[in-house]
Amino acid sequence: MTPEGPAMSSTVTDPYAALSAGTASAAGSSVASPASGSTAAGSADAFLKLLVTQMKNQDPLNPMDNAQITSQIAQINTVSGIQQLNTTVSGLNGQFVQMQALQGASLVGHDITLKGSRLDIAGGSGVGGFDLAGTADNVNVQIVSPAGQVVDTVALGALGSGRHGFTWPAAGVADGAAYTFKVVATSGAAAVGATPLMLDRVTAATGGGSGLTLSTAHSGDIAYGNVIAFN
Repeated sequence: MTPEGPAMSSTVTDPYAALSAGTASAAGSSVASPASGSTAAGSADAFLKLLVTQMKNQDPLNPMDNAQITSQIAQINTVSGIQQLNTTVSGLNGQFVQMQALQGASLVGHDITLKGSRLDIAGGSGVGGFDLAGTADNVNVQIVSPAGQVVDTVALGALGSGRHGFTWPAAGVADGAAYTFKVVATSGAAAVGATPLMLDRVTAATGGGSGLTLSTAHSGDIAYGNVIAFN
């Protein structure tokens, strides 16, 4: 009669059940907030402990599935990778906001060029600019008073495409008076598109999630990306 030895159980505790719940929780929370790093690390530690225990007590006749182990390890690595990516992106975003704030502060008190038709009048001269969409054989700039009347015309002749500036003699006109201008450009009988450009002064700068916003003396709040040039 063969002596009976300890019965070998074919039922082995599945180490993946608890891990799956922990992994799902870690994956969901890691994307939501960088503070979930401890959750991901805890899940990885729990998985390794369960894996070692399972390997020590596995049934030789029914060993663990290598594919399943590989899949679980991949999930843990994915959770850890997402957590590290969130932390890196968060840090870069913070540095970017700081850089924007410093850049904005350096612009306060300086002039910038924007799209607009306000004439910059100071010291007896009015200054403006425009961007021609194509070559024009005749370009005229009409000066418009605060009452909406054309009070003068600056003839510039033929100009090529691109950005151009002009000066209007504003003798007797107060500095900062609300005069505007209109560009009329033609090539033969055809009109040539012209985008008016004006000078404005930055009075304040604020940063936020939507980017850097500049407060100006005449144009109100504008996005940093709307600046054509820095003067």
